[in-house]
Amino acid sequence: MPRPAFRHLTLPTQAPYVDRAPPETRSTRRRLRACHECDWLMALPPLHSGEQAVCPRCGHAEVRRHRYPAQRSLALALAALATLAMAVAFPFLGFSVRGVGNRIELTQTATDLIGHHEPVVAIAVLLTTLVLPALYLLGVAWLQIGLLRGSPPAGGRSLTRALTHLEPWMMADVFLIGTLVSLIKIAGLAHVELGPSFWAFGAFAVLLLATTQSVDRDWLWFALAGEPPAPEGSQTGRTAAPQGLTGCHTCGLVNRLDDKGHGNCQRCGEPLHARRPHSLQRTWALLAAAAVLYVPANVYPIMTTVSLGRASPNTIVGGIVELIEMGSWPVALVILVASVIVPLGKLMALAWLCLVAPRAHELRAPVRTRLYRLTEFIGRWSMVDIFVVAILVALIRAGNLMAVEPGPAALAFGSVVVLTMLAAMTFDPRLIWDGPDPDSTADEEATA
Repeated sequence: MPRPAFRHLTLPTQAPYVDRAPPETRSTRRRLRACHECDWLMALPPLHSGEQAVCPRCGHAEVRRHRYPAQRSLALALAALATLAMAVAFPFLGFSVRGVGNRIELTQTATDLIGHHEPVVAIAVLLTTLVLPALYLLGVAWLQIGLLRGSPPAGGRSLTRALTHLEPWMMADVFLIGTLVSLIKIAGLAHVELGPSFWAFGAFAVLLLATTQSVDRDWLWFALAGEPPAPEGSQTGRTAAPQGLTGCHTCGLVNRLDDKGHGNCQRCGEPLHARRPHSLQRTWALLAAAAVLYVPANVYPIMTTVSLGRASPNTIVGGIVELIEMGSWPVALVILVASVIVPLGKLMALAWLCLVAPRAHELRAPVRTRLYRLTEFIGRWSMVDIFVVAILVALIRAGNLMAVEPGPAALAFGSVVVLTMLAAMTFDPRLIWDGPDPDSTADEEATA
C-alpha cells in the first residue's frame, strides 16, 4: 500500500524554502546514513512530521523529523533566552535563621566559589549552567533566522558543528535538580525564600531542553549545504567500514575514506575515521584517571558546615546519612544514585565494554549497546552534588551563626564526572558490533 503524500507539500508557496518540503522530496538521489552505533548502512525513508528513522540493526534513532523546524526552534530559543535574562536579573534564593539571612543571585552560585579558592569548580558551574546554554541558544536563533530569510548566515556550517559539540555540556536541568535538593537540605534549618529568578530558571531549563529536542539536524544541514551524492558502489544492508565508508557524526553524511581509513566530511569538514583512533586506549586512560580521583572524591569532605563556630565536614556518603537521619529519604536516594552509584557504575560499565569490545562475537551486541547508551545518558547527572555545594556555599552565609564552605572533594568529584563523560565520548560503540554477528554465528554452529 503506497504511503500518503508528505504534508509539507501542501504548505503555501510563499513558505520559506527551508519549510516547503522535507529533504527527501527535494532530492532524487538516495540519502544514505551509516549508524553511529553499529555502522549499518541504510537509506533514509520519506518521513512525516513526528516520525523518526531508526537503525534496523541496533535501534538507534538516526533522524527525527519535525514540522516547521525553523520556526519551532527559533520560538523556543528566543523564549529560553528571555527566561534566562530574567533568571540572571532577579534574586534567585534567600534564607533567614534567627533574624539573620542572605539573598543571592543566580551568578553568585559560581562567583562565590572563587572567593573560597575553587576557581576551576566555579568556571565549570558558570559554563554548564549559563554561558554554554546562552551561546547555544544564540547560535540556534541566528541560524534559524537566516534560514527563514532565505540567506543562511556566513559561517553557518562551522556554527552548526560547534552547537553539536556544545550540547552534551549544558546542564541547566541538572542544576535545577541540585537547587531542589539544596532547598530540601536547608528547609528544616531555616526559612527559605524563592525569588523570581528561581521560577524563571525553572522555565529556562525546560525551554532549553525543548529547544535541543526541536532542532531537526538532518533538515538543518540539508538547508545549509544540500547533500552531495552518495559514494559510488555503496551497498545498503551492510556495514560501512568494509566498503571504505563512514558516516559523519556531526551532519550524518556518508563519506568515502582514504586507504588509511581517514578523511574529512565533504559537507561539514569534520575529521572522519573508520573507527575512532586509539578508542580503547584513550577510554582506558580516562577511566584510570577517574578511578584515581574517585578515591579522594569520597574520602575527603565535599563541603564543611560551620555552625556557631563549630566546623562539621561532610563527605558525600556522610551527607547521605545526614539526609536519612533528617527523614529525607527521597533526597538521600537521589544523591546516593547520582553521586555514588552512577559514577562507580559508569566506571565499571565502560571498563567492561572496553574488555569485551575486542571479542565482539562472543557476547550479544544489542545488550552491550543499550548499556553504552545508558552510561552516556546518565553521566552528566552526577554533577548534582557539585551544584548543591555551589548553591549552599553562596546561600548559607550568616556570619558566625552558620556558613558552608566547599571541601577538597568538590574539585576531585567534578573531575570524575568530566572524565567519565569524556570516556563515554571517546569509546567507539561501533567496536561492539565488529566481528561476526552473534546471532548468525550461533545459527551456523547449530546448523553444523
